[in-house]
Amino acid sequence: MPFPEFDPVIFSIGPLDVRWYALAYIGGIILGWWYAARLIKNAALWAPGKPPLTMPQLDDLILWITLGIILGGRFGYALFYKPELYSALFTGADWGERLGLLRLWDGGMSFHGGMIGTTLAVLIFAWRNKLVALSIGDMALAAAPFGLFFGRIANFINGELWGRETTVPWAIKFCNARIESLYGLCPAGDVARHPSQLYEAGLEGLTLFVLLWLAVYKARLLGKPGYVTGLFLFGYGLARASLENFRQPDFGMENLPFGLTMGMMLSIPMMLLGAWLIWRAWNRPPVVA
Repeated sequence: MPFPEFDPVIFSIGPLDVRWYALAYIGGIILGWWYAARLIKNAALWAPGKPPLTMPQLDDLILWITLGIILGGRFGYALFYKPELYSALFTGADWGERLGLLRLWDGGMSFHGGMIGTTLAVLIFAWRNKLVALSIGDMALAAAPFGLFFGRIANFINGELWGRETTVPWAIKFCNARIESLYGLCPAGDVARHPSQLYEAGLEGLTLFVLLWLAVYKARLLGKPGYVTGLFLFGYGLARASLENFRQPDFGMENLPFGLTMGMMLSIPMMLLGAWLIWRAWNRPPVVA
């Protein structure tokens, strides 16, 4: 199948481009905010305890989480995939090159880095406000699949993070006139590949959201702090590690030991931590208000 002639830019206002990728972040955060508010307002979901924070506190938390996503995502991307961005801070030929780490508009964000940044933001916010960090994490991660879904759809629109070569009927050649004019060639080559971005949107976004929705609304697991957080970490880690078999490894990281990819290596600790949190929450009595 040919790759559609998507334009990553929705519209421009003078020199400012409004991109689908940015809109995906904004949409994911707004929908996550809305969903988290619904969880807080439904006190029965937290029984025999109570919601971990108030609505005004949620409004403050969203700012912390947004900063954690952006800064953690960018700094994590540089750490895991492009460490030369850090060395360029001191060795760059000019200020444009030296500040490449801060050039978010050039692309390059890491989910695992964003996860670390968000975790730090939640921990600091909980400590400052004397709140239960695990319960806040449960609430935030129950809403996280919104951002994952929209983010992967935006990756597909951008024609980035494509899959491995394949002959399946729905394979896509990630090449069109826009990509050729931008790069002078098609980085993905003139070969059919898995639309792995859509696989990830379906598994890390939709499927994970349904799993967490069942945990929250049917199993009523918000009363056990850390349980939903553990389900998210284990579920995302398993989905990401599995889908790495269909996703093209990052450039320069095609031959890591034991056939692993960077995504797999970063997801394994998530799965282990998630399994431990599930075990810990299962073996502890529910928190009573």
